[in-house]
Amino acid sequence: MTALRQTRTALTPKAAPFAIRAERASDVVAREALLDRCFGENRHLRTCQRLRDGRAPAGGLAFSATVEGPLSRIRGSQSLPNSIRTTADSKFACGDSSGNFPEDALREGARNFRNATRLVGTLRLWHVSAGGVPALMLGPLAVDDTFRKLGVGTTLMEHALAAARAHGHGAVILLGDAPYYGRFGFSDRNTGSLSLPGPFEPARLLALELVAGSLDGARGMIAATGARVPKPRARRTQPANLAA
Repeated sequence: MTALRQTRTALTPKAAPFAIRAERASDVVAREALLDRCFGENRHLRTCQRLRDGRAPAGGLAFSATVEGPLSRIRGSQSLPNSIRTTADSKFACGDSSGNFPEDALREGARNFRNATRLVGTLRLWHVSAGGVPALMLGPLAVDDTFRKLGVGTTLMEHALAAARAHGHGAVILLGDAPYYGRFGFSDRNTGSLSLPGPFEPARLLALELVAGSLDGARGMIAATGARVPKPRARRTQPANLAA
């Protein structure tokens, strides 16, 4: 397995006003808001979401595209619903998906507040079984409207695929438009015998072999195999003091 460099942030070309880094707990609120804007609030009903519900992304394969600097210097900052503008926003943005606020995330949120970090893109990969063959499922890929056509999506894709290859994974599968994802090497060549747990267009089920032959014999249903996310514990309420 090729060793993956322990680099937290991948700087993009100087002309690009964004950077790619590993996803953080403080990205949760902004990421969910971005996905709602890009795919609609009914996105949780999509077929591929069934492979993600209750699961954690593959280790080291969840990425965020961000811009950072004074609010006045961030493009479109006057109308950014996911900018961190107040101390209340800072605290809220630090929560994880269970609504917890770990100390490291709180410190990170305070730093983001000072630096006005804004999340403008997200991409995750997930462990799946492609008819018994281990693989990754890519998605969702989302980019903020104000940062489209600046290479955010392309950079996220290239960074994520390089990381997946470095981690030793053999194949990546996704559901998307062939004209767009074909530029990264995805095709339906190895997906004709695969299916998803819900309605989908077979022509949009694409795959990329990071290791030649890794999808040989892949037939049947694609199923989630990632680690399950622990359900949040219910907080105990103190009984009322009847003597008070």
